[in-house]
Amino acid sequence: MRLPLLTAVAPLVLLAACASAGGSVRGDASNDPVGGNSAYGMFLAGQLAMSSGKSVDAARFFDRARNGAAGETLIAEKAFGAALLSGDITRAAGLAPTGEDASESARRLGRLVVAVEAMAQGKGKDAASRLNAEAMAFPHKPAAALLAPWAAAMAGDVEGSLVRPQVRGDRQVDYFGQLGQAALFERARRYDEAETDFKALAGVTGPAEMAVVAYGGFLERRGRRIDAVALYQSYLAGEPASLAVKAAVARASAGRPAPAMPGLREGAGQALLATSAGMMAAKQETLALAYLRLVIRLDPQRDEAWVMVGDLMQGNNDIEAARAAYAHPKPGSLEYGAAQAKLAWTYQTSGDKETALKLARAAAAAGAADARVNLADILRANERFAEAVEVLSGLIAEDKAPDWRLIYARGQAFERINRWADAQADLQTALKAHPDEPELLNYLGYSWIDRGERLPEALAMVQKAVAANPRSGAMVDSLGWAFYRLGDYKQAVEKLEEAVELEAGDPEINNHLGDAYWKVGRKDEAQFQWRRVLTLKPDDKIRAKAEAKLASGLGPDGPAPKVADKTP
Repeated sequence: MRLPLLTAVAPLVLLAACASAGGSVRGDASNDPVGGNSAYGMFLAGQLAMSSGKSVDAARFFDRARNGAAGETLIAEKAFGAALLSGDITRAAGLAPTGEDASESARRLGRLVVAVEAMAQGKGKDAASRLNAEAMAFPHKPAAALLAPWAAAMAGDVEGSLVRPQVRGDRQVDYFGQLGQAALFERARRYDEAETDFKALAGVTGPAEMAVVAYGGFLERRGRRIDAVALYQSYLAGEPASLAVKAAVARASAGRPAPAMPGLREGAGQALLATSAGMMAAKQETLALAYLRLVIRLDPQRDEAWVMVGDLMQGNNDIEAARAAYAHPKPGSLEYGAAQAKLAWTYQTSGDKETALKLARAAAAAGAADARVNLADILRANERFAEAVEVLSGLIAEDKAPDWRLIYARGQAFERINRWADAQADLQTALKAHPDEPELLNYLGYSWIDRGERLPEALAMVQKAVAANPRSGAMVDSLGWAFYRLGDYKQAVEKLEEAVELEAGDPEINNHLGDAYWKVGRKDEAQFQWRRVLTLKPDDKIRAKAEAKLASGLGPDGPAPKVADKTP
């Protein structure tokens, strides 16, 4: 059965056209897909680079095509877009389309890019005039509204900076506009009004982490450390895994200096990050990437943005660009552990297990819990189960109320190194904490079924799991195998055929179906299933079982195969 990992690093998005932080395509005739250096050839080369996720190269080609074909609007817009997506915001601002022959969508985005570049250069008045609500239209009006107060502050317009942004019907602007207003009230030393805003955001039921961190930082700066600690602890009671709030309460409890107020560029970057996240959630990946590049132009140390860029790059299978983004957060950053975990998994999934383990071990050496969890996941993925048990046992021992998922993971690892008593104890402990969790029900239930133990109880458990996840081939397989073990071969065949339809390429499910066919007298179909197993890259244990059944001619009633024990 597959091992569910604690760290999900599946691709998050699919980008239609994305940027690469590295790599190059030479801009000469040898790489021109049509030969020569004509403007049209450079345009086609740019299109090819863009479709391959190489926006740095695309920007170079489009720029050369633009220079060789003055007045070509399409090429000019392509050059602008490629520069923006590659992160060269200064260049993109210089290429922003403005002419009447340019597309409206390109002109709208160009206005925002030029305004952000002005803010990045500290030109508040210029940015403020460009961010005028009347000049901005869909889909950039929310971003412009959130940036406008920060541009006003840069321009020295204190009163203008304190006007809360509004876009009718946009709750995101309402929320982040109030959060920005609170920060700008504090900058203007209007502390009572700042606290009113902060308290309103952090005092709701289930407040957002960022609101709690922002309000707590304000309280610390006002010398109200005890109030800040109480706020942090109240939040952690409901969200104990919050790294940002745990770091804040540790700082405040130790009496270390309060965090500084966010700078104007930092505040603007946070406001724009909110709209970037919303676009990612809405699957507007290309625009989300453009906004993230703008965030990083405003605040190059905004590590959340770097991790999100990495996710977009990985989703487009631009692994080198993803790695460059994930490598940006440095030790001490709250995002360092998550970024290193994702970086390690890019190597794991590409088959470079040695580098993946090296990165995971290096990150875990600092002692952060999330990095050690990631190391345990990668160890399990590489079938180094004894080492995974050691790492997980350390994590579990350090926590008075350990996360049930850690106990579950250790139970899986125990089971794989044949320490069944320990595995069973962990799995039962985890199930007691989460009695309705389908994965737990299935894992423990299947383990009992495969051993021929506690079959009625195990059957009920996997039935409950299948009811929760009827489209899971693994869980339907467990149910079919339970009927097989109980001697109800007809029911076993029905369920195992259903499981194979759901997971046609799973060697274990096909092996089980072959056994069930044999028991109901469908021997030709049974042998077909076992031969099919051998084509599906089974592990050594399943391969040996299938080969033995085919060789003996006795099916599952023949002698058990001998398999070398590779348990570490």
